[in-house]
Amino acid sequence: MDTDNDKQTPRRPRGVFVLGSLALLGAVLFAGFMALGTWQVHRRAWKHDLIARVDARVHAQPVDAPAHGQWPVVSAANDEYRRVRLTGTFLQDRSVRVRASTELGMGSWLLTPLRLRSGDVVLVNRGFVSPGWCDGKATCTPGPSGETTISGLLRISEPRGAFLQANDPANDRWYSRDVAAIAAAKGLDHVAPYFVDADAASSPGRGGGDDGPVGGLTVIAFPDNHLMYAITWYALALLTLLGGWIVWKDERRKRH
Repeated sequence: MDTDNDKQTPRRPRGVFVLGSLALLGAVLFAGFMALGTWQVHRRAWKHDLIARVDARVHAQPVDAPAHGQWPVVSAANDEYRRVRLTGTFLQDRSVRVRASTELGMGSWLLTPLRLRSGDVVLVNRGFVSPGWCDGKATCTPGPSGETTISGLLRISEPRGAFLQANDPANDRWYSRDVAAIAAAKGLDHVAPYFVDADAASSPGRGGGDDGPVGGLTVIAFPDNHLMYAITWYALALLTLLGGWIVWKDERRKRH
């Protein structure tokens, strides 16, 4: 049975091996937390530069969409959300509907191939349509016949599925704007590796997508939580120092 004297017996100082292990662990944790915090600071600077570049592209005057010879160098870093224009003829009978959730509700993006004068093809996202539009089909597309000019934002193909579902080309069910897969399913050749989100002027549908595709609904948003993450990592580094100081104080008290 413990006595009061036993309870008041001071604990012995930690051994050299234990102290060395704690010091090494503390140093590793401190260095790791500091590195992660600094990495988030750099990521924040990179993200702000990206946002500035994209904002400049979105508000610039439209330029000609990249031609066939430029396709190999088109990239998200250099070209996504660039305002472009292109002239051609819609291939209305090869349109597809891609599941979408927008400010107008659930429905679909209507993608129609546009054959350019050169013979090349660019998929154009003509905008949002409601579930009941065209009885759920994509081939009764109203709109311009003959040659027309479209302006909008260049977007990079989306080969990965969305809505936690993969595309089903065999049944014409699409959940992501996978340019290569749509081109193959519709028998299209010489298709650009990107698509274009038509702006409101090019697809001025009204009525929430019930009477035609509504363009200009591209959402441009970049999560910017890097400052919060940096503060969190730096705070953990500070707590590591605090923990080391507490251990040092406790050890000093024991040895005295």
